Amino acid sequence: MKQPSPRGEISALVLTIVAGTAESAQDSLDRLAVLVGDAVDETPDILHDDDLQLALFCLYELHYSGIDDAGDDWEWNPGLLGVRHRIEVAFERRIREEVVLGDLPRATSEAVCAELFRMTGEDSGPSMSRFVAKAATDDQLREFLVHKSIYQLKEADPHTFAIPRLTGRSKAAMVEIQADEYGNGMPARMHSALFARTMRELGMDDTYGAYLDATPAITLAVNNLMSLFGLNRRLRGAIVGHLAAYEMTSSQPNRLYSRGFKRHGYGEDATEYFDEHVEADAVHEQIAGRDMAGGLVESDPRLLQDVLFGAAAGLAVDGLMTVHIMQAWEAGRSSLRSSNAMAS
Repeated sequence: MKQPSPRGEISALVLTIVAGTAESAQDSLDRLAVLVGDAVDETPDILHDDDLQLALFCLYELHYSGIDDAGDDWEWNPGLLGVRHRIEVAFERRIREEVVLGDLPRATSEAVCAELFRMTGEDSGPSMSRFVAKAATDDQLREFLVHKSIYQLKEADPHTFAIPRLTGRSKAAMVEIQADEYGNGMPARMHSALFARTMRELGMDDTYGAYLDATPAITLAVNNLMSLFGLNRRLRGAIVGHLAAYEMTSSQPNRLYSRGFKRHGYGEDATEYFDEHVEADAVHEQIAGRDMAGGLVESDPRLLQDVLFGAAAGLAVDGLMTVHIMQAWEAGRSSLRSSNAMAS
C-alpha cells in the first residue's frame, strides 16, 4: 500500500518512523508513545478521530501487505506494538460502550445460531442498500465503492487470522467459508478480484489503498475493528462472531446493490461481485451461524459472550458508518473527506 497522507501529528510520526526517515528512531518512538497517551485521553470520540484511526490502520497494515518504503522489521517492533496496544485499549473500550448484549442464549449450536439471526435481523438504522438500489446517483455509487474498497480489496484477510486459533468443527467451517472468499483456488474468482473489476468498470483505481486518503475515520474504524479482533487471540470469539454477522447480513443487501448498479446501465462485469455474494452468502450464513460460531461455543462455552459481542460490535460500527454516509448524501454533500477524491 502506498503511504497515505498523515492526518495529524501521530499518524505523521508513525509514517516517518516506519519509513526510516526519523532522525532517531528511539526518540521518535518515545515521542509517539507520549502523543498517543495524551490523544487517547483527550479525543472526543476515537471512532471519529482521523489521526488515531489512520495511525492504527497503518500499524495494522504492517501485518498485511505492508506500506511502501516501510521496513519489514517494523512489524514486530516492541515500541510500535506498545503504541498500537495503547490505541487498541481505548478503541476497544469505546466499542464496548456501543454494544449492549441481552440475556445470553444456551451454549449450543442451534441456540447461538438463532441468537445471531435475531441480532442481524433487528437492524433499525438507515438502509444504504435500499438507497443504492432505488436512488443513488452515479457519483454516489463511486463513493460507495470508495468506502467498501478499504476492506473489499483485501476481502477475507482479517478473518483468516483466526483460522490457526480455532479447532475442529469451527475451524473447518471457517476454512470452507474463506476458501470461497479466495476463489476456491482460482485467482480471478477471488472476491477481492471481483470487486477490483467492479471498480475498473466504473473507471476507478483498483489499487489497494488508492482512496485511503478520502475515507473518513469511521470507515477506517470499521476496518480496524476486524484487525483488532483478528490479530488478538483473546478476541478469537469476537472475530468469529463478526464474520458470522457479516455473512448473515450480506445476501439481501448485495442483491439490492446489484440492482442499483444495473439501474445505471452497468453490466455483469460491474455487478458480478454483488451477484456472487447473493448466492454464496445465502449458504455461508448457515455454515457461519451453526458450524463456525455455534461449533466454537459448543467446544468452548466460555467464548459465548465474545462471539455475540463480536457480532454486535460489527453491526454497531457498520451502522455508524452507514449513518455518516446517508446523512451526508441526504444533505447533498459528499461522504468522503476530500471533494476531489474521485480524481485519484
